[in-house]
Amino acid sequence: MHPLCARGTMKPEINAAVGFLSRFLRVKGHVNDRQVQTFSQSLQDILAEQYKHHWFPDKPCKGSGYRCIRINHKMDPLVGQAGQRIGLTIQQLYLLLPSELTLWVDPFEVSYRIGEDGSICVLYESQPVPVGMPLSAGSAFGHGSVGPMVDSHLSCKDEMRVLGRNSPSKAYNNMMTVSS
Repeated sequence: MHPLCARGTMKPEINAAVGFLSRFLRVKGHVNDRQVQTFSQSLQDILAEQYKHHWFPDKPCKGSGYRCIRINHKMDPLVGQAGQRIGLTIQQLYLLLPSELTLWVDPFEVSYRIGEDGSICVLYESQPVPVGMPLSAGSAFGHGSVGPMVDSHLSCKDEMRVLGRNSPSKAYNNMMTVSS
């Protein structure tokens, strides 16, 4: 596992994103448990490596576009790489995953949108640990739980919600909730 994940800096966010994508492979079938596990581990490692110089807990929106996982008319290359490690072609991944998916993996929040006009749904949200507070005390501040952010400014996805993307979530939301 990547050192930044071992320190807990991005592990819960990456786990939420990977769990969300892996669930599609498991639910749609044609992929056995071992393959799903290998896909999950591969994608965790790939994302940790990709994000290591683009993870800014003090400025969660910084680098958000770089950390965005996008599937539309083109397969996200990181997801494609993890899929190829278990023998799936890009065409097979298109059949297993939503054809239009945006997944934002940001410090303290992981959100997704299915379809260009779909709702933005939060998969994972936690509160930043106050400066000077030991990491182990973070649980007292709701670290890893679903709840409002400590900061009073809007998150990257909240800014989009203010622009009118706040309709009820798609059916995938019931199937794809991650809690920690």
